[in-house]
Amino acid sequence: MRIIFMGYHNIGYACLKALIELGREWGDEIVAVVTHGDDPKEEIWFASVRQLAFENYLPVYQPANPNAPAFVAAMQALQPDWLFSCYYRHMLKQPLLDLPRLGALNLHGSLLPRYRGRCPVNWVLVHGETETGVTLHYMEAKADRGDIVGVKRVPITFEDTAVTLFAKMTAAAPELLRETYPLLRAGAAPRLTQDHSQASYYGGRTPADGLIDWRHAARQTYNLVRAVTHPYPGAFTFFQGRKLLVWAGQIMAAPVTEPVEPGQVTAAVPGEGLLVATGAGHFLITQAQWEGEPEFLGPVLATWEHLAGHRFS
Repeated sequence: MRIIFMGYHNIGYACLKALIELGREWGDEIVAVVTHGDDPKEEIWFASVRQLAFENYLPVYQPANPNAPAFVAAMQALQPDWLFSCYYRHMLKQPLLDLPRLGALNLHGSLLPRYRGRCPVNWVLVHGETETGVTLHYMEAKADRGDIVGVKRVPITFEDTAVTLFAKMTAAAPELLRETYPLLRAGAAPRLTQDHSQASYYGGRTPADGLIDWRHAARQTYNLVRAVTHPYPGAFTFFQGRKLLVWAGQIMAAPVTEPVEPGQVTAAVPGEGLLVATGAGHFLITQAQWEGEPEFLGPVLATWEHLAGHRFS
């Protein structure tokens, strides 16, 4: 079997490593590794697909547009049997999807048909989900709609952040490939039609989406903070025009003796941090940073008594 692999990020790295091992086991060949050049504006905290390919003497391609006719022709000349896409960021169009003799498959970071689209690991945390997973499915021109080959479920704990959840997903992804690859080779893999009536779709996130709305409940604030904390751009709020990045916190059911407006700092809690009123409950900021300044942990934040009684906006 001849394989084109397209991937990026930690999941792309883990899946390429698994396919290299599977290829050796089955005598199959990865004839191309297609990946992205790193964006200089992005914090690169993840493993390099390109480096792994180089270490295993695999040919690497980094097309600006994988759907360009010249690149499609180059891939066609490789006569692929399979195409696997694992966290590759470009949408692939039909001419490329039609090339592999046996099919083009994508590994998506959710339990399809829910959370189609971009940034599923972040979105499931924003929405407070308790389970997610990875899905291997056949590719169509429209994102994440194709027939499902297999899934691997991943539990989400209340303490999970985007980085810890992504680590769980990175472990689950190659496991799913190892389970399904022999079935695909034998022509015995399931091919289950998605229930499109149950689908949900979410687009990409930008740093601006980290703005905290203190009118929401403390639980929603907590979910946003953990969804976009390090290594992502972070949740944030403003105080008198200054941007405060909020990296961690806790939900608190603090007693309130008089009505307070959402966003009001109700106390600087000794040794712990800043207590802020929300639309339902309180949120204790335990790790934060004024933009352009060092980060502060709870004990330092607790000394900011001058903020008590003031409001974040």
